Amino acid sequence: MLRPLVTVIGKTVKNVAKLRGGGSALPGLVVERIDPNFVANTLSTLPMGVVVISGTNGKTTTTKMVVQLLESQDLKVFTNRTGSNFSRGVAAALLGEINIKGKLNADIAVLELDEAHAVHFVDKIPPRYSLLLNVMRDQLDRFGEIDHTANLLRHIANKTTDAVVLNREDPRVANIAKSLSKQQISFFGLDEKLVKFFPSDDGLHGNNVKSKTNTIADVTLSKFSGDSATFLINDKKVTTKLKLNGIYNIFNAAAAIALVRTIIGNGINQPKLIEALSNVTPAFGRGERLTLNDKPLELVLVKNPSGFKLGLESFSPSGYITMIAINDNYADGRDMSWLWDVDFSSLRKAGVKQISGTRAYDMALRLQYDEVPVKNVDTDIKRALNTFINSAPKTPKRIYCTYTTMLAIRRELSKKIKVEDIR
Repeated sequence: MLRPLVTVIGKTVKNVAKLRGGGSALPGLVVERIDPNFVANTLSTLPMGVVVISGTNGKTTTTKMVVQLLESQDLKVFTNRTGSNFSRGVAAALLGEINIKGKLNADIAVLELDEAHAVHFVDKIPPRYSLLLNVMRDQLDRFGEIDHTANLLRHIANKTTDAVVLNREDPRVANIAKSLSKQQISFFGLDEKLVKFFPSDDGLHGNNVKSKTNTIADVTLSKFSGDSATFLINDKKVTTKLKLNGIYNIFNAAAAIALVRTIIGNGINQPKLIEALSNVTPAFGRGERLTLNDKPLELVLVKNPSGFKLGLESFSPSGYITMIAINDNYADGRDMSWLWDVDFSSLRKAGVKQISGTRAYDMALRLQYDEVPVKNVDTDIKRALNTFINSAPKTPKRIYCTYTTMLAIRRELSKKIKVEDIR
């Protein structure tokens, strides 16, 4: 079918879905059924090709950072900004950007892709660049054993044509370099004294597996304190203020800098790069700060022990009331046993005001074992959210939530306050 006709059909479905409150991926699914080569044909026109960002944690915020850093270098960037990281999500995002003739006005595409779906995507559309962040145990009921997940990332790296950027501090990711021969390889990493703050999966589970300490990182996070971070870039220290919430996002910043340096090369304007980094705000739900009743309301996405651990360490419960919302839908991962690997004792003094989601009672039981007092438990997210808000309307609030509860909470909040549209 002719691309203009496919585009018209896709845009129509997208507009209808948005009016009816439908998901972001539906128009992409329709277009892919009509024209399986729609994404490949559209992205093939980009002069600087495609960038794929994958890994268990940090894809969405890192992708947002990479896009803004590339834009600081005067590039036009296409991205799947909704965070729908399956191929149909990419197709849906394209429908919002192409003109009626199917033309995409961009220099480069930066795509966040789910590990299991990325392997099929890169078979059809080999990326020029890839950034591989980490391998954590969060959705093993979907992907199988953790080494299988690492193999998915290895496949992405092997399909990459130009350059691969790897996490030096994650042994399974760093070891991917051994299987690469034709690609340029670079690393991002941590100063040795910071490794304890960002444990790999093995470190989190007590296995002292380390990648080679003599591997040189192109960008190293050497220090952070409050809203300030120092990076070692090309043997020179650069310090900047950040608007990102959560220490986990600071290490992602090192990854983003390393990738953009690889893409741009010697012509990079580093002062503009660092200025852009200082103005990046968290992606939706990733430490996102909203305002309700003139007070902050923060959304913190959690999906595995490492992410929840870093979230609890990043945000003091003092002065806030806390809600935890846990679902076990496919997008969240069906196996919630990982909650038992998280230490919730930091919430003991302030307690948890509200628990919700399909696994609310599992969460309440877990907190009971850590002697964290819980005020209310309600599996109905809409009702629980309203109870939480009305319980202390003038008090700052923080909600730890899995992916599908985050989407449900944002939909409800959008009825009360301005919330960024992610469809």
